[in-house]
Amino acid sequence: MDFRPAPIRDMAIIEVQPIADHRGHFARVFAQEEFAAAGLERTFVHGNIQFSPRPGTLRGMHFQTPPHEEVKLVRCTRGAVFDVVVDLREDSPTYRQWHGEELRADTYKTLWVPEGCAHGFVTLEPDSEVLYMTSHVFAPDAATGIRYDDPAIGIEWPVAIEVISDRDATWPLLEGAA
Repeated sequence: MDFRPAPIRDMAIIEVQPIADHRGHFARVFAQEEFAAAGLERTFVHGNIQFSPRPGTLRGMHFQTPPHEEVKLVRCTRGAVFDVVVDLREDSPTYRQWHGEELRADTYKTLWVPEGCAHGFVTLEPDSEVLYMTSHVFAPDAATGIRYDDPAIGIEWPVAIEVISDRDATWPLLEGAA
């Protein structure tokens, strides 16, 4: 695994190197000791899968408020998505900045989303699936979000948003986020 820093403080892009032979290929997508050596040390408590049949489906921009903030380890396991992280940490030099990466099932690229950041993605292909691990138990009272189209952030989504939940479409603008 290659660990690269991302433009958002504490975020990482993990490039996984599959090993191929006549049977297909093998790839290690998580190794606690390699992540710790890269300064990415967390215990993950939940594993979640999100599936979306239609391209242009947006999920996000989600986060949990203190003391329930969580690190996410995110990978596309089917299809392709444009995955976005927004830094919401007021003391961070990258506060209010966003970074997006295309995640594809066939590349194994994985994102480390730090605590204090909003996270979301839009599907680029039909039948896309995202697997993500979280470092904190889901706390419904701490679950919140910000608008995917907040002009204070200016995320440049690569496709039109075709499908979105009522909740995700009506999160507050950054100025009003909890």
